[in-house]
Amino acid sequence: MSTDAETPGDDRRKYEFRKVIEDLREHEGSGTQLVTIYVPPDRQISDVVSHVTQEHSEAANIKSKDTRTNVQDALSSLRSRLRYYDNPPENGMVLFSGAIDSGGGQTDMITQVLEEPPDPVQSFMYHCDSEFLTEPLEEMLADKGLFGLVVLDRREANVGWLKGKRVEPVKSASSLVPGKQRKGGQSAQRFARLRLEAIDNFYQEVAGMANDLFVPKRHEMDGVLVGGPSPTKDEFLDGDYLHHEIGDLVVDKFDVSYTDESGLHDLVDAASEALADQEVMKDKAEMDEFFGELNKGDLATYGFEATRRNLVMGAVDRLLLSEDLRGDVVVYDCPSGEEYELIDRGRAAPEHTCSSGASAEASEREDAIDHLMAIAESRGTETKFISSDFEDGERLDVAFGGIAGILRYSTGV
Repeated sequence: MSTDAETPGDDRRKYEFRKVIEDLREHEGSGTQLVTIYVPPDRQISDVVSHVTQEHSEAANIKSKDTRTNVQDALSSLRSRLRYYDNPPENGMVLFSGAIDSGGGQTDMITQVLEEPPDPVQSFMYHCDSEFLTEPLEEMLADKGLFGLVVLDRREANVGWLKGKRVEPVKSASSLVPGKQRKGGQSAQRFARLRLEAIDNFYQEVAGMANDLFVPKRHEMDGVLVGGPSPTKDEFLDGDYLHHEIGDLVVDKFDVSYTDESGLHDLVDAASEALADQEVMKDKAEMDEFFGELNKGDLATYGFEATRRNLVMGAVDRLLLSEDLRGDVVVYDCPSGEEYELIDRGRAAPEHTCSSGASAEASEREDAIDHLMAIAESRGTETKFISSDFEDGERLDVAFGGIAGILRYSTGV
């Protein structure tokens, strides 16, 4: 597994980005009037402005007056925003603008610029539809990973990378292994020996390619996938041809029919289930530790109230939040001080009975994750988002309210 830990701010940035995408996906236009523009880092801003100006001119041909007006207003807003930039940011930028349906036949014009996408924007895109185009951003948020790929049979081999969801072929080799039919004049025993030597030489050559490629990156890699027909891939792995540190990274071996560059893609498809398991292994480790501490009764906390109190005390080492947590924290002014309540997002704030028995109305409201992460950051607590795509991750969401923590010391809370 990779030894390069994520920085403490990575989860917060991912969450904030995910929240922006969720908000954008909720917006709808009454027509094809929501404009999305993806700007790669090497694109000249002047070129983008020219494109927007051209689209504004062409929008004059839209038959519907409302749609025409809304599209041109959106493009004018984007053009105004672009004038604040001399060059795109390091990873490029994504711009959204349009008249969104606010209910009751009314619309609101919104314009938003995302300056720090997680990965560089790959190509310029202009999109006008009834929804904002968010799929490329969602792909950036997909679990990242670096896996070495090897496909081989006794005729050829290819090695490469799986970077995120992108397959990159790097090296290939063809073998000199003779066919199973011997040439005339050779004894069967001699032919078999020469053939085994050729196979061994080819496996060494393939291992050499893989080692040259993978060893320098071994501390950054999440695993190695090996594919091919049986018994080739089995002979290759059982023969310990790979560098021992690379051999230790082998996730599994998979049956793959093709061993050219297309075979690398087939290998990734065949390994999809194993890759999904790899993506949640770190989450599983966190939950295993949490349940271990919970069973001992010493260093685990869960639920909003107890976890929040432990956070404020600075006792939480790691805050565990379900990726499916959606809620708001409501703050009430009570005689003894502020009191807090977690409610479902979108639900009206209920009347609150203070610990003193007095009633109080809501004085403030904040996204629950933002609220908890702000406390965590101020106390030096690391936040981990836990996927619900495995049993214990789902238990965190359903049985523990999506909020838990592993403590630095026992607090009795």
